[in-house]
Amino acid sequence: MIVTNKAPNFTATAVLGNNEIVDDFNLYENFGEKGTVVFFYPLDFTFVCPSEIIAFDHRLDEFTSRGINVIGVSIDSQFSHFAWKNTPVEEGGIGQVRYPLVADLNKQIARDFDVLLNESVALRGSFLIDTDGTVRHAVINDLPLGRNIDEMLRMVDAMLFTNEYGEVCPAGWHKGEDGMKPSTDGVAKYLEKHAKEL
Repeated sequence: MIVTNKAPNFTATAVLGNNEIVDDFNLYENFGEKGTVVFFYPLDFTFVCPSEIIAFDHRLDEFTSRGINVIGVSIDSQFSHFAWKNTPVEEGGIGQVRYPLVADLNKQIARDFDVLLNESVALRGSFLIDTDGTVRHAVINDLPLGRNIDEMLRMVDAMLFTNEYGEVCPAGWHKGEDGMKPSTDGVAKYLEKHAKEL
């Protein structure tokens, strides 16, 4: 189980948002001011993956405005990442996504995050990491099941809320809504006010 534990650090080759290829991309050195989302996808030049990668890019400003960096990882090489970024979307590419794509050729990063399937490819793992390296949220989808990027944004908002106010977030909580104090009295008051909405 990785949630509540420190995220496995890594240093690897990556293609940055500006297409620069670097050999020493380190996870912990690339945290956002308030946290980081690391997500794994199976392979470049496939079918579900581009929809997720582009969806993360379309919402990148929402993540960065919250102080959260986004990092993608697959077992492909940096050259494959670079080629995929430089292939137009209408031709099966992902276009100029603005966040780093990490090359995990030896599959060690996927193995360390426990998303490696049959020593072959990574499952669709998504991890929300706090500024101290603690994994606060994780979800892993099977290969055919595309993830919901808006749900990750909701989890980011929940983490930031609990970090700031010390309250907890009930079912279906969204930014701007009431939290609840982590006590019997706090829960009772919240449920008295919101039970019909749940």
